[in-house]
Amino acid sequence: MVVSKEWMDYMYPKAYIEFLAHFHGTRDYFECHEVLEEHWNEVDSRNQSSIWVWLIQIAVAMYHDRRGNQAGAKTLVQRCLKKKIEHEKELPLLGLDGERLEKQLEEFKTRLDTEVPYRSWNLPIIDMELLKEVQQLCQQWGVAYGSPSDLSDENLVFKHKRRKKSF
Repeated sequence: MVVSKEWMDYMYPKAYIEFLAHFHGTRDYFECHEVLEEHWNEVDSRNQSSIWVWLIQIAVAMYHDRRGNQAGAKTLVQRCLKKKIEHEKELPLLGLDGERLEKQLEEFKTRLDTEVPYRSWNLPIIDMELLKEVQQLCQQWGVAYGSPSDLSDENLVFKHKRRKKSF
């Protein structure tokens, strides 16, 4: 089945596709948070249990882990594991494999518990059209889909300290 660009936009919000491209391509987890938070504020801001908040928390856990804040990462991963059941029905609608994602979060938690250093991982996208769309966006941005984080890039690793605040 061929899926048109218009259908992809209808099925998946543009912000979600950008979130996935940042998660898998730029590895800019801070930007993952920014993109989805803006979307969440537009569509579901009163719902703290929103799937968008849950996905943001996964990205923020990755951000904390990469910059050496394993305690913060562990807190968020545990929260995500507890709340995963709330989102089981939504994950396939977002093109993700819920069982594999739960296993990945468990492995993430175990790695944090054993103090193994950060490593990049990919969300389990099962919708091949979505995957293609995310890969195309990564290509458009000039980044490789699935490549590991550049741990020497302090602007990426410590982005929250380097961003310009607007008040």
